[in-house]
Amino acid sequence: MAVKIRLTRMGKKKNPFYRIVVADQKSRRDGAPIDEIGYYDPMTNPANVKIDAEKATKWLNNGAQPTDTVRSLLKKAEIIK
Repeated sequence: MAVKIRLTRMGKKKNPFYRIVVADQKSRRDGAPIDEIGYYDPMTNPANVKIDAEKATKWLNNGAQPTDTVRSLLKKAEIIK
């Protein structure tokens, strides 16, 4: 099973809010996740990002691949280099 760390959209129309989740690569964008590791709110200034570093590191060590957007968020949070 290929596992991805990706964003799932929440919030209202024109007011997005994202959860950072670990999900099967073949599941839907807003489908049931395996684990939730944080959130990302781009509407605040500056953008609000909270990631559980322990869970993120565990999933990365187990082989989960982050998407490009999540990779940049993990770099800003200094979880990956």
